Amino acid sequence: MLAALLSDRRAADERLRDEIGAKTKVWGISVMSVEIRDVAIPEALQDAMSRQAQAEREKQARVILGSAEVEVAAQFVQAAKAYADHPAALQLRAMNIIYETTKERGATILMPTSMVDAMNPPAVLARRGTP
Repeated sequence: MLAALLSDRRAADERLRDEIGAKTKVWGISVMSVEIRDVAIPEALQDAMSRQAQAEREKQARVILGSAEVEVAAQFVQAAKAYADHPAALQLRAMNIIYETTKERGATILMPTSMVDAMNPPAVLARRGTP
């Protein structure tokens, strides 16, 4: 009710004018207008309203984040399908990720040989003697 009062003061003004006017009419007084200028809100209620507004903002942020997650997941599925049809593209992407990581941070990366082998299947097959 308080939120409605604060958001639509004009309607509240009119309703108050009608109520006060009906009660004062018997005295011969007519009320022309009523205006709510200030509403004193107890501190506890202000705190509750502030927490509610914060919760609404957090809810909206989570909804936006969830929508972004769905979009990202759909793009990952699309990329996975493209890489499934082109294994060489996946190998190039993996090497590019490693390159970008070392370039940006200037770090040294230790990789297990199995990971290196996974990036170059023809060399592994050649070492095994498999055509």
